Amino acid sequence: MSSHSNGSSAVSDFLLNCFVRSPSWQLGLSLPLSLLFLLAMGANTILLITIWREAALHEPMYYLLSLVSLLDVVLCLTVIPKVLAIFWFHLRSISFPACFLQMYIMNSFLPMESCTFMVMAYDRYVAICHPLRYPSIINDQFVAKAAIFIVARNTLLTVSLPILSARLHYCGRNVIENCICANMSVSRLSCDDITLNRLLQFAGGWTLIGSDLILIFLSYTLILRAVLRLKAEGAVAKALSTCGSHFILILFFSTILLVFVLTHVAKKKVSTEVPALLNVLHHVIPAALNPIVYGVRTQEIKQGIQRLLRKGW
Repeated sequence: MSSHSNGSSAVSDFLLNCFVRSPSWQLGLSLPLSLLFLLAMGANTILLITIWREAALHEPMYYLLSLVSLLDVVLCLTVIPKVLAIFWFHLRSISFPACFLQMYIMNSFLPMESCTFMVMAYDRYVAICHPLRYPSIINDQFVAKAAIFIVARNTLLTVSLPILSARLHYCGRNVIENCICANMSVSRLSCDDITLNRLLQFAGGWTLIGSDLILIFLSYTLILRAVLRLKAEGAVAKALSTCGSHFILILFFSTILLVFVLTHVAKKKVSTEVPALLNVLHHVIPAALNPIVYGVRTQEIKQGIQRLLRKGW
């Protein structure tokens, strides 16, 4: 350890305690985690190429799906390769700047994903509740403005957390009891008061992701109410099928997030390795399953992938 250049710390790097006390966990997790990572990278790449090459998929809903895939790819690349390097090569060290960069990407890209799901929920609401107005409301200009809002909101409102954590004085301890540079896992190593960090983490998480989930729930409540009023035969099933894939994606995202929050609330009753495992899985399981769900359930995407694979062979 050496003095950091800005003078705020006696620590120049951190060590990630990623299941180091449980070698059997490392061995057991390395294979499924690497397979999930390869699946996430491959499936999202195929989905992005399919949407880019198929003219029939150049629609707002698929542009938003592309944004979800891009966010998933970045989150996966930010977390999983480092975890696998720890498992396979015992490369536990992570530099001071790299740690806070990883923290920033995780803190900003997860709310970006929830915000994208919120915009997709609004897209489904307009498609089902106001179908005649859908082309005039949900168009390319809407997607462009939504993308700017998603990126600007979450990059600007989350930048204070890593900056505040990086400015803390780390006077000796440098072992992070986690697989990733989570804000509180890093901040509690400092010799300073971290009350403000805790408040910002809590307020930021519930304000950004919490508000998105509330709006998603409201959108689906309105969709369900509109669907139940439909009288035509088969109209209910057809209406629900248009948002089924999207609902499953939200379920993946929110379920793992909810389990992660509950384990932190009950952290005295569960092993410290359980939240660490959920932290890792939350960055790879939705990324691996999201493109598969849309590929299986959406006929246009399925046909586009089949054409892409035939050309590849």
